[in-house]
Amino acid sequence: MKTEVFYSCLVLFFLGFQGYVDARLLVESKPDRDDTAAYARWLVSQNSWGILTTLSIELEGSPFGNVVSFSDGVPGKGTGVPYFYLTTLDPTARNALKDHRSSLAISEYPLGTCSNADPESPVCAKITLTGRLVLLESNSKEAEFARTALFTKHPEMKGWPKGHDFQVFKLEIEDIFIINWFGGPKPLTVDQYLKYKMNIFAIDK
Repeated sequence: MKTEVFYSCLVLFFLGFQGYVDARLLVESKPDRDDTAAYARWLVSQNSWGILTTLSIELEGSPFGNVVSFSDGVPGKGTGVPYFYLTTLDPTARNALKDHRSSLAISEYPLGTCSNADPESPVCAKITLTGRLVLLESNSKEAEFARTALFTKHPEMKGWPKGHDFQVFKLEIEDIFIINWFGGPKPLTVDQYLKYKMNIFAIDK
């Protein structure tokens, strides 16, 4: 009897855990490789971090790449525009305030959908968004939207030290470089990228 109760409880635990995980998952199938806009938006919406490159003040304008977290919107409402929560205690924010030119590189590899492909393989997609990294007005509606998007994807950010003066930045995209198969980069305009409508839904239990 005790053994049956134990296994029943174990099954209920795993079912409950699975339900908890499923309730938080964002569901979207991997797009067709030939639908470049869909693939680009999928890469950005499903990722949570990338390499943000700015032009260094301390290094006489040399490129400075930094691992940063980002979000393009709350689950199911991605805009394609990356938002960041940065502090001037870090070089990236200081650089951007001096020279807005920057780029964000994102890989499919962290999503676990590249199978056994090497991160550099064209089979494992990569995208670089180039443009202007700008500071948002803290009391603007866009900054409010960005904070919601960031804190939803990165809850830890809410507890970061207020004395570090974290502020919301966004990347105003001017160019898109994407490779998701052999044959070189795929053509994709910023307009095509931003106007694409994502087909995402969240499991709600």
